[in-house]
Amino acid sequence: MSLIADRNLPLRRTFSSRRKRAAEKPPTVLGEAFSTITLGLPALVAFALLWEIAPRAGWINALFFPPLSQVLSVLWEMIASGQLADHIGISLQRAAIGFSLAVVVAVPLGLLMGRYPLFEKASDFLVQTLRNTSQFALLPVFILLLGIGEASKIAITFYAAVFFLLINTIVGVKSVDPLLVKAARSMGTSDWDLFKKVILPSAVPSIVAGARLGVKTSLFSVIAAEMLAAQSGIGYLIQNSSLMLETDRMYAGILTLTIIGLLLNYLLVAGERRATRWRGDGESGPN
Repeated sequence: MSLIADRNLPLRRTFSSRRKRAAEKPPTVLGEAFSTITLGLPALVAFALLWEIAPRAGWINALFFPPLSQVLSVLWEMIASGQLADHIGISLQRAAIGFSLAVVVAVPLGLLMGRYPLFEKASDFLVQTLRNTSQFALLPVFILLLGIGEASKIAITFYAAVFFLLINTIVGVKSVDPLLVKAARSMGTSDWDLFKKVILPSAVPSIVAGARLGVKTSLFSVIAAEMLAAQSGIGYLIQNSSLMLETDRMYAGILTLTIIGLLLNYLLVAGERRATRWRGDGESGPN
């Protein structure tokens, strides 16, 4: 009996270690989102009821704050007509173009600044000066220089995202283990291969974290630009509805923007975690 028990010990340890790893496995973003919604559901329902009751009971002017049911009805009408999808598509397209340009500029520049201290010192003052100038303050400048067309909206979106990506790329490059760089150098790795196989993979989690901030800021910036000078987009929908006192459409646009922001946040958090987990798995190696 003792011999059989001894033979079963490794199997028991294997099952025990698997259960332990399963218990220690971090929750997925979808699981956390479901948990957050479940825990926050009572507060959300209470807020929705207050939104519905307050204007109907006369606690607040229904012209400026229509009932939630009216807002949802208008929202559904815009969805069914395809009008809302058009506005969403235009806003996301502008944000995507500006953000993509920011990635193309910021990531290579950040890799160079993080890798070569002299280059970083030479450009740091200019970067810090521009980074601390609000993109919203520069919006009139972009409109004056580029007009009220697509160029000014893409420019402010680019400006909003580029510094998040640049700074996080620099931080990611500086966080690379010097021993990895020395080991690669000792094997005769070229500068290009060093960037491609060592520095860039190690900096990916930090770059993804910067991208998460940059995407959200890009979207909010393009919404602000659309409110000021546009004939389409979510920002235009909100601003134009406000000016026309179509407050139910205005709140429908705001609600749409809120939902888009939440979905983007969960998607970007998932991407950031995957990048961080990939780096951790790569560094830990096989046991």
